[in-house]
Amino acid sequence: MVARVRTVAFAGTDVLDIDVQVQMAAGLPAFTVVGLPDKAVGESRERVRAALTALGLGLPPKRITVNLAPADLPKEGSHYDLPIALGLLAAMGVVPAEEIAGFVALGELALDGAAMPANGVLLAAMHAAGHDLGLICPAACGAEAAWAPGIPILAAPSLLALVNHFKGTQVLAPPVARVADDAGGGPDLRDVKGQEAAKRALEVAAAGGHNLLMIGPPGSGKSMLAARLPGLLPPLDPAEILEVSMIASLAGQIADGRLTRARPYRNPHHSASMAALTGGGTKVRPGEISLAHLGVLFLDELPEFNRQALDGLRQPLETGKAVIARASAHVSFPARFQLVAAMNPCRCGHLGDPALACARAPKCGAEYQARLSGPLLDRFDIAIEVPPVSAADLGLPPPAEGSAEIAARVAEARAIQTRRYAGEGLRCNAEVEGELLDRVAAPDAAGQALLTAAAENLRLTARGYHRVLRVARTLADLAGVAGVQRSHVAEALSYRRLVFAR
Repeated sequence: MVARVRTVAFAGTDVLDIDVQVQMAAGLPAFTVVGLPDKAVGESRERVRAALTALGLGLPPKRITVNLAPADLPKEGSHYDLPIALGLLAAMGVVPAEEIAGFVALGELALDGAAMPANGVLLAAMHAAGHDLGLICPAACGAEAAWAPGIPILAAPSLLALVNHFKGTQVLAPPVARVADDAGGGPDLRDVKGQEAAKRALEVAAAGGHNLLMIGPPGSGKSMLAARLPGLLPPLDPAEILEVSMIASLAGQIADGRLTRARPYRNPHHSASMAALTGGGTKVRPGEISLAHLGVLFLDELPEFNRQALDGLRQPLETGKAVIARASAHVSFPARFQLVAAMNPCRCGHLGDPALACARAPKCGAEYQARLSGPLLDRFDIAIEVPPVSAADLGLPPPAEGSAEIAARVAEARAIQTRRYAGEGLRCNAEVEGELLDRVAAPDAAGQALLTAAAENLRLTARGYHRVLRVARTLADLAGVAGVQRSHVAEALSYRRLVFAR
């Protein structure tokens, strides 16, 4: 007899069906797991054996073979413990095989039989819902799994509780979906004194989802401004919550099974490798750009990042996907993020200030900025200078306008874009391209003349030309104007002057 239990494997955000087959046959006692298991899966033998012992059950003195089919697909992770244990219990007649046949199971087991949290439960629950199956998972992941619509979920605190449930001596209550409390909010833009031009650029970037580069000396407030950008963005809608949470679930970053409406904000250190930024590694995992999906990725000290890692962002910035190529397979993660970066003008940070600049200026500035490739800089819609804040500005009272007031204007502009792109599969102006961009962002005659002249005089690339149009469209949305005017084109061009200089 062969007992079967359904589980899943993950290839990026794709969920693959795995059939756990357990056979007990006559022969010398052995316990073998086959089907290309990695070390974590191979070690499940000892965890499962100990968990069964904690239940007062011993494995029969037979030749036990566990096959993870399809056998040519590599299996990774500890979430195979629970389905293997259930397969053994079914083969031993402890739990009815026909009842567990309608469930997908995943979870790690502790040596005392407790069910430990596993990554990817939300993806597995959505996959089970699409195949009219139930889900068996650890109790700690129950709230996360409950977001899958209309499926039976057994969220068990231990293997013993699961056995008792199937025997009818205990009933596992269905888990309840939970949402994280985001009422506390984040840092307020009212904390930033001065920098009115930078605040305006931040508002424009938030309203249109545009990439933003800030250049200025140390202590000018670049990191403070970037940290306040998520507070200007509208909260995630229900579809976006699931989209973002599935990536977080795969990375094991959903706290207490609670989903959140706050947009992701990732701030990796400049020592991050290419795999850390774009995804990959020995066991392919989502990188920072995927964890920032539908949110903000802030790269401070931009030139200090590995140049190869930075250039690895160029394709995801255009396509909205991170594709990890391996000899055996291609793994894809969504990566539609808003890039915000900050940098000093040179290594000492005071280029242009005769009193503070080092003796190698301006050569040090040219060498420092040359670490960034032209194609990467061309992907920033907005590039601004952030000058030092004067002592007079620091002595002023907090500004009257904070994040709440700016976020209200951003929400109005985003609402205009939502109505405009209804049915197009687009969320904001930064995603518009092609014929649709030419139609919705066509400037008036004076604006077109200015843009044409600027494109010729400044040798604007085709990408830069279209990014100016996108920013101009956002400026018109913020102003509540139906058409793009010359003033909007002029302001959009001013936000790319640093890219022109480069």
